[in-house]
Parts: sequence; structure tokens; C-alpha cells
Amino acid sequence: MCVCVNCRHVHNCVTYHLIQKQHNYRHNKKIITNYFIPKEALINININYTDYNIWLDWDVIECLSFVEIPGYWIT
Repeated sequence: MCVCVNCRHVHNCVTYHLIQKQHNYRHNKKIITNYFIPKEALINININYTDYNIWLDWDVIECLSFVEIPGYWIT
């Protein structure tokens, strides 16, 4: 699970937006003008496959800029 979901920076973090893009997440048209660049974010990429289908699961598993606010991604 991505640690970003409970982070204070989830709404404007460039790394989290990269992860969303890799998951083909469709952003709403809101333009973010104050991007946050985290320090030393560690991304884990899991390779999954069934039969002839291969997909990648991207998650930020560690970040030195993490500041916990449980449920912040919901707002």
C-alpha cells in the first residue's frame, strides 16, 4: 500500500502524481500550482501476471518527507 494516502503532501506531491499516472488514474481538471517535491521517496514496483497478462503495481513505500495525517487523501 502506498504510504502517501495518509500524508499531508498527498494532494500536491509530484511523486504521488507519478504513481497515479502509472495506475492510469484520471485526474480531475484541477490545476495544482504548488507542487511538492519529496525527499528520498522509495518506490516499489510489483510485477504481476496471469496467463499472458502482465501489469505493474506502483507504490511509494518510504519517504523522508512523510507527515502523517490519517485520512487526509479523502478530503
